[in-house]
This record gives sequence, C-alpha cells and structure tokens, in this order.
Amino acid sequence: MALDLFKEKGVPLDRQRFTWKDLTRRTLSKLDDDAFTRVRVILMNGIESESVRFSHSCARMVRELREPLALIRRVEHFQQTLINWLNPANQSPLETTLGYEQTAIEVTASVAQHEPDPYLAQAYRFGMLEDFDHLYRYSALYDRLCGKDPNNITQSYTDIIPGRLTAIEHRHPLDDVRRPYEARTAAPITKLNALTIVSAENQVHTYYMNIGPIFTDPVARQLYAEIAAIEEQHVTQYESLCDPGESWLEKWLLHEANEVYNYYSCLQSETNPRIKEVWQRFTDYELGHLHYVMELFQRLEGRDPAEVLPRELPEPIGYHSHREFVRKVLMNEEGLSAKGTEFVPRAEEAERTLLYRQQLNSEGSPSAMASAGYRWRPGTELSEEAERVSTLAEGRIQ
Repeated sequence: MALDLFKEKGVPLDRQRFTWKDLTRRTLSKLDDDAFTRVRVILMNGIESESVRFSHSCARMVRELREPLALIRRVEHFQQTLINWLNPANQSPLETTLGYEQTAIEVTASVAQHEPDPYLAQAYRFGMLEDFDHLYRYSALYDRLCGKDPNNITQSYTDIIPGRLTAIEHRHPLDDVRRPYEARTAAPITKLNALTIVSAENQVHTYYMNIGPIFTDPVARQLYAEIAAIEEQHVTQYESLCDPGESWLEKWLLHEANEVYNYYSCLQSETNPRIKEVWQRFTDYELGHLHYVMELFQRLEGRDPAEVLPRELPEPIGYHSHREFVRKVLMNEEGLSAKGTEFVPRAEEAERTLLYRQQLNSEGSPSAMASAGYRWRPGTELSEEAERVSTLAEGRIQ
C-alpha cells in the first residue's frame, strides 16, 4: 500500500535524537552484502548532502526561515553522518568510485523509465550513457592499479563496456543547460526525479574533486580530473531541469518530500535487516520534517501543500539491474550530443562545443589512456595469477 504523505505524520522533530555510538554503527560488508545495499547507501548520502547544501543556501537568502532550517538541518546532518559511516573501512576510494558509477547508472535508468515528461526522460537517458562509460573507464583503472575484477564490487548487475566515450562528452557550458519543468503543470514525480538525480550527481562531483588528488598514478589523477568535469556538466544539466520560479519554501517542501520518497524506496527493497531499520527510522524522521515544513508553507505562503505534493508516494525507485534498458538506450542514443537546450546528432554539435573539446583534449585524453588495451574479462585477478604461477612453474621445470 502506498504511503499517504498527509496522513502519516512520522516522528516529531523534538523526538529525533542521536548518540555518537548510534552514528558510527556496524558497516555494510563490501563483499557479502548485495551491491544494491551499497547503491542505496551511496544515493541516500547524496540525498542528505543535497538537503544540507540546499538548507544552507536557503538560510543565506530567506531571513524568516533561518531558525526552522537550522533545526531540521542539524538532524539531517546526523542522518547523513550515520549513512555515510555505513561504508566499510576496507572499501578503497577507487572501489567506492565503482559504486558511485553503478549508482548513477542504475538509479538514473529507473528514473528515466518512470519519468512522464519525454524531454526530462531524454535528459536522464543522455546522462546515464555518459555515467555508463565512466564505469568502464574506472574499471580499467581498477585493473591497471589493483589487477582486480570490478565485478567484485558491482556483482555483475551492470555491464562493464564503453558507453558514449568520455573523451567526446565535453561540451561548452551553454550546451549543458536544459529547459526546466513547469511547476504548475509538472507531475509530482517529475519534481522528485529531478531532485533525486541532481542530488546524486552533485555528490559524485564533490567526491571526485576530493579524492582525485590522493592518487599518485598520473593517469588516475588525470582521469578523476576529466570525469569530475563531466559530473559538473551533469549537475548543470540536472539542476536546470528544476523550475527556478518555485519559491524557496516550495523548494524546501519538495526536498523534504523527496527525502521521504527516497527513504521509502530504499525500505521497499533492502535485504540487510540492520540497514533496513535505518531506512524505516529515517522515513519516519523525514515524515516529521515534511509535516513541519507543510505547516510553514501554509502559514507563511498561505498555500495548501496539496498544490505541490501528491497525496500518495509514486512508484518506488527500482533497485535492480536495468541491463536490457541500458543496452537498448546505448544502441539507439549513443550518437547524441546537445546543442543549447536540445539533444541533437553529434554531427550537429555547435562550433563552440567542438572548439571547447578540442582544447581540452589537445594534450591527450585521460579516459582513453586509462583504458588503452583494456577489455573486461571475468576473474581478472584470479586468471592473471594462475597465468603467472604457470609461467613460473614452466621456468623452473626448464
């Protein structure tokens, strides 16, 4: 049964409490948990990061909301802390990167299939193909630096093959701005989808900007710099899908509804009972936040929240492999680019994008270098070790 946003009140704000032990609980297992548990943790860390980022921005712009924002923001900071600390210490930054790209692919694929607006659905498919190629490039880097099979992390839910080549994804900034939905007529799921994907992509950009410099391998450093630039393009694309005419309070209301939606989606499919308890708890907390902001919306703007929110949550995000959908999109839309707000065949790209890309790639393409000669095959580290042992044995015999 769908969750009724107006009927379910959740946990009141003044009863939402944490302790340090609570915030730093037992982590997920890098190898034993289902890969989609990691995907959910990564996405929800991004959702909470976006919530805190938005809250700070709003507080700088709207005086009368500063105190209410501060109250909820502190709780959401702690929610993000608990979620982010679910990542295990033995998961390397590069392995986490593989998880980030799998999250971008699978969550965006689910959103693209359920988006009722054809233009926005096209935008999601467009970005998904680029994240699909990023997974391939980082998988090649994982093999280069560690000699390991990326499916240790992705568990074979997501193909490891090239998408729209990263080297040709670079576009002039004016070719990454899209048309926004119209707040008065857009379906509620359209608004939630846009917030979900911009949250995920903003988190990826921030993560790559932070960990890129920790690598000593020059190709790795360049690859993170290159893909971080594409993630900035993606944030530009997805944030431009939101109607800038929405008031700050209306946007805050949507953020809270989107957090309920995403936690509820995680709750429907989680297989780890310890982490499922977190999704249930934070669904209840976010319902409390939502009703707190609904009251502000009614009192300060004199509007009915039902003008903005659906009574029941839409269909949850599908946390499962979208392999066939991704393959179909790759076959039909790999050759697309963008010109202004429109998606066009690559042959129709704007001159400004061609010049921009030529300059960036004038001294070589990190994504091409990282994957030169790479082709994924199962059991990479095991097969290569077997080959090495066999070669050594033959040498001793001779």
